[in-house]
Amino acid sequence: MKLIYFSTLFVLLISCKTTQTLPDPLQAGWNGKKVCELLQDTKEQRILKCTFPPGVGHQKHYHNPHFGYTLKGGTFKITDTSGTKTIKVPTGTTWSKTKVTQHEVLNVGDSTSVYLIIEPK
Repeated sequence: MKLIYFSTLFVLLISCKTTQTLPDPLQAGWNGKKVCELLQDTKEQRILKCTFPPGVGHQKHYHNPHFGYTLKGGTFKITDTSGTKTIKVPTGTTWSKTKVTQHEVLNVGDSTSVYLIIEPK
């Protein structure tokens, strides 16, 4: 009886999907205004273009696995699970994430910065 109980409990625990409480990058904004626009949404991928004028950020949000490309670089303060840091992101920078991540960003530079986020489905 105990073996059946624990086996059932184990199956239930591993089959539960984690519910995300943070907004995704399209839903998230800054001071009530959107910073990302949807460029394409197909069965295969979703592409976002995110624009950050000086002093504008992106509230804490999560990202599914994705590829990113910097159309116009800038200087950002980024807060994630490892802490807060300020980084310069040059135009043409690429990155990719294979896991769900979360962060908040703020453009602390003096120019508008623009990014593409490409999320495979």
